[in-house]
Amino acid sequence: PGQKVVLHVSNFRPVKRILDTVRIFERVAREIDTVLLMVGEGPERSSAQALARRLGVLDRIRFLGTRRGIAEIAGMADVFLLPSELESFGLSALEAMACGVPVVGSDAGGLPEVVRHAESGYLLPVGDVEGMSTRTIEILQDDERRREMGEAARHRVESLFDAERVVSQYEAVYSRVLGT
Repeated sequence: PGQKVVLHVSNFRPVKRILDTVRIFERVAREIDTVLLMVGEGPERSSAQALARRLGVLDRIRFLGTRRGIAEIAGMADVFLLPSELESFGLSALEAMACGVPVVGSDAGGLPEVVRHAESGYLLPVGDVEGMSTRTIEILQDDERRREMGEAARHRVESLFDAERVVSQYEAVYSRVLGT
């Protein structure tokens, strides 16, 4: 109670820049009473735990392992953090946005298709730990702005990525390919 919640969901592979996630969180935790929920498993987990221990924030990070139904966890989050080197699409960010959670992530791969910079979150260059920390702190310190960005995130998901809309787009592509 009273703590802000930062969420990260991934497969904990190097491309996800898990160590950047820990570094960003350490800077955020200096300014704000917050906890980081890390959902997923993968080869970088032990390195992330070791770095968190060295930075003195291991007690504020919860490594939750692999989970089904991210919506319940995302519903507790105030910010979704995704500093990946490359995202083919950013499905985990989309899931967080559907729960009204703004995203702070990398301006890389397909993530700009999902997150609108300065509207539903912030996108910064890959490796910009300071910038992502600053933007995360900004969101966490301004509840009204966080709510506005969360609402914009949810609206973006509903208007652009709604299942009915996407299914009809797939059907149109299949029809063109099949010549029907």
